[in-house]
Amino acid sequence: MVSLEKISAWVLAILWSLPLLYTFWTAFHDESFATNFTLFAPLTIKNFLIAFEQAPFLRYMLNTFILVTMILSAQFVLCTLAAYAFARFDFMGKNFLFFVVLIQLMIVPEVLIIKNYQTLSFLNLTDTILGIGIPYMASAFGIFLLRQTFKTIPKELDDAAKIEGCGFLCRLWKIYIPLSKSTYIAYGLVSVSYHWNNFLWPLVVSNSQTVRPITVGLAIFSSPESGVEWSILSAATLLSIFPLLFAFLLFQKQFINSFLHTGIK
Repeated sequence: MVSLEKISAWVLAILWSLPLLYTFWTAFHDESFATNFTLFAPLTIKNFLIAFEQAPFLRYMLNTFILVTMILSAQFVLCTLAAYAFARFDFMGKNFLFFVVLIQLMIVPEVLIIKNYQTLSFLNLTDTILGIGIPYMASAFGIFLLRQTFKTIPKELDDAAKIEGCGFLCRLWKIYIPLSKSTYIAYGLVSVSYHWNNFLWPLVVSNSQTVRPITVGLAIFSSPESGVEWSILSAATLLSIFPLLFAFLLFQKQFINSFLHTGIK
């Protein structure tokens, strides 16, 4: 007998997937079939071709890829060094500084938009990919998550490596990072997903097509003034979510395992 939990899970899965299924249907069919679900309606890819003609989506996707790669790389370096210091070093004001990091978790990024924009204007970094990414390169959540993971690693391993002559960077590279692989994967997924879909801050900072990420480009493309049809808009939407969807389908098992083995202790 099917349990209530399984029925509920299937119902929620179907409800969650309905918008995505509708987007697929509309993107591969003519506008006349957008709300007319004819089973044997002819498929077409002209909606994607029109979307590419009307907006530089390849450029938007390249900008987004550069942006999320730059942010994630900086986060891995900065968060790893900060987390290791909080987990294994003793220094004056350590607890207070970590408390300051935790406070940042409670601050909504949108609150700092005006101040961040003023800072970027002073540095002449507005309308640049670097300017979009700078405010997110140090992540309080990343520091906290990695710090908690590093503290679960036996200190005896650290002491043994220290006796063998390893410096702190050597110990970090050969002990802590390999043993925290699942945490890095889980955090990387969260970071990439968030910054790939981030909209408000890139909208404020970017002014040109050479800098706009995919979310801002899609919003401008779908504005009422452009008169975009639903089929073309659905095709553009699929173009924006395809990289993340493809990555999830390709590495689904690794994604799930990384979250199952990542815990805050």
